[in-house]
Amino acid sequence: MARMFHEPQSNVYCIGIMGFKSPIDPQIFKANWLQTVVKHPRFSSVQVADIGGEVKWVKTMVDIDKHVKVPMVDQIQHHPMDMASSDKFVEDYVANLSKTQISTSIPMWDCHILNLKTSDAESTLIIRVHHSLGDGTFLTSLIFSCSDTLPSYPAKRESTPAGAGWFWSPLMLTWNTFVDIWMCVATAYFLKDTESPLKAPSSSVAFTSRRIVRRTFCLDDVKLVKNATDTTVNDVMLAVTQAGLSRYLNRKYGEAKSDNGEANARELENNLPLCTRLTATLFINMRSSRQIYTLEEMVKKKKSKAEWGNKIGYVLFPFKIALKDNPLDYLKDAKSTMDRKKATLEAKFRLFMAKVFVKFYPTRLASFPLTTMWFSNVAGPQDQISLFGNQVTFISMSLYGQPVALTIHIINYEKKISRVLSVDDNIIPDPYELCDDFEEALKLLKTSILKRLSNSSRL
Repeated sequence: MARMFHEPQSNVYCIGIMGFKSPIDPQIFKANWLQTVVKHPRFSSVQVADIGGEVKWVKTMVDIDKHVKVPMVDQIQHHPMDMASSDKFVEDYVANLSKTQISTSIPMWDCHILNLKTSDAESTLIIRVHHSLGDGTFLTSLIFSCSDTLPSYPAKRESTPAGAGWFWSPLMLTWNTFVDIWMCVATAYFLKDTESPLKAPSSSVAFTSRRIVRRTFCLDDVKLVKNATDTTVNDVMLAVTQAGLSRYLNRKYGEAKSDNGEANARELENNLPLCTRLTATLFINMRSSRQIYTLEEMVKKKKSKAEWGNKIGYVLFPFKIALKDNPLDYLKDAKSTMDRKKATLEAKFRLFMAKVFVKFYPTRLASFPLTTMWFSNVAGPQDQISLFGNQVTFISMSLYGQPVALTIHIINYEKKISRVLSVDDNIIPDPYELCDDFEEALKLLKTSILKRLSNSSRL
């Protein structure tokens, strides 16, 4: 998997953005970072190919001043009228960062400290790590293991698809896996997503810069919907995604009709094509446990309980793009599709392909499928945390270098859940409108649930 993330059209970097309650002292941060994160072998090694082409991790000295950047931001005013410009400065800084890469001659990570007051933090830390070092779960786990108090994660809910009895389960698993492997091959070679305002025209989009935006929701609203429908948080966020994408595309197609002089192309009407194939590459954490381990356990070279690197598989998740009268129908679709994906070995097969095809037989099956978007749900701590004595106000994760124009990350922290979008703004120039559509979709789901609960109480 690390080698896949070094391929030219998937040379991917993870971007972690953390807000803090107080300004960050660069010298204190550097000293603590050296004594914690840099102790991990992945953060103090370079990747070197031997004569046979096998990539090895080779220990090296870390010059902390080459990895921790402190740009001058004093020219930005700090009074309340300039909060919007401060937020835009941070957003533009990350966008400009996505135009650059880290030299392979040093460990492929860096940190950027922005001591600039924004709407939700007194300072911002941007952590950039090449994806070959590890996935989002590994990176967040390593950073959280350095927190002043070891955080806890919500228990992982294991669910079994409805109707999966002891006899039918093996048959379902075998059949579903066979179908998904066939779809995997078909998608790689000839079965393509519908061209849409969200889809990149080619994989060359991997070389463009990204704009990363974040919208935060109340986790209690998501749990209200989850508990009332006996689903999972992931099911609800997938339903919100499907509904939001449908609203966005309907408006875009309506605008295109109006531009072409067609009458009655209004937002409230159904402007969607009859059949839209929109697939997401949905990444799945393949680790056996969500537990956060101590730093000592995380950096062990042998027999560590913490699973290093990229322990992820992925599945093709088809979103049903349509306008529905009942918002809860989006949730039914999302749960049904996700239950179906739980009854397959597709994710493990994808991980197997990364281990075999990349090394021995580099065909299209050894690269990421050209879907419309990527989607990932990264578990975050349910408790407030502090890093090196500074309280964290928000956490977000994202990527750049991926061969799609839209990537969505979901990450929760305390009582909040954030939806982080990484977009090519040449293709998606209005990411905040897309965020508005997701926000409206969640509101409609919540309203439907409250209405149903109200009717039940009257009975």
